[in-house]
Amino acid sequence: MNIIVVGCGRVGAELAYRLFRRGHQVTVIDYLSAAFNNLPPDFRGRTIQGEVLNQQVLHRAGIEKADGLALVTSSDSVNAVVAHAVRIVYGISNIVIRNYDPRWRSLYEHFGLQVVSSSSWGAQRIEELLFEPKGHTVLSAGNGEVEIYEVVVQAGLQGKEMGELTQGNNECLAVSLTRTGKAIIPTASSTLAEGDLILFSATYEGITLLRKRIAQFEEASS
Repeated sequence: MNIIVVGCGRVGAELAYRLFRRGHQVTVIDYLSAAFNNLPPDFRGRTIQGEVLNQQVLHRAGIEKADGLALVTSSDSVNAVVAHAVRIVYGISNIVIRNYDPRWRSLYEHFGLQVVSSSSWGAQRIEELLFEPKGHTVLSAGNGEVEIYEVVVQAGLQGKEMGELTQGNNECLAVSLTRTGKAIIPTASSTLAEGDLILFSATYEGITLLRKRIAQFEEASS
C-alpha cells in the first residue's frame, strides 16, 4: 500500500518505519527537516519537508494515489483540518488521526474520523493498573471505551454461576470461558470453577462493577 505519514516525531517515525518494514511504500511529511533524524538509518521511504496545509506539499507526496493517510502531528487542529480536506477533496477514506489533546476528540468524532487518543487511553490504563489489579486488558477498542478483560477465577468464585457476576451490569458481557484449554461461549447459567479463564467485554464502568462483585464473593468465602 501507498501510505502517507504526516508528522515525523517519535510516533510518526516509529509508524513510518513499521510500515516500511512491512513492505509498504511510505512517504513522510514534516515541516522541520531535522525531524527526519528520528527515522532509523535503514528507512528507505520518501521524506518531504513542507507545511502539510500547503496543497502542493500533498501533491508532491502523491496524495492522489495514496491508499491511506496517518496524521500524527502534535497539532490537533492541523490533523483535523487536513483529514477533513483530504477526505472531501481526494476521496480518501482510510485516514487515521492521532489525538494529542483529549479536549479535541469531540471535533474528530463530529467529522466521523478514526482517532487514536494516546493520552486518554494511556491515562485510563494507568488508572486501572494502579487501583484495579483484578482483571487486566487484553484488547482495546476505539480509544478504550470498550475493552476485553481477562479474569482468572479464584477459589471464592468456585460453583458460582456466570449470571451472578454480571447480574444488573449492562456494561459488561462475558464472551468466552476457557477451562483446561477448551473455550466455550458462556451463558448466565454456566458454573464457574477455580482456574477458569473468562474474557469480558466491558466499559470502564462495567468492569469496575464486575470487580466489586468479584471482591464481594471472595470476601464472603474467606
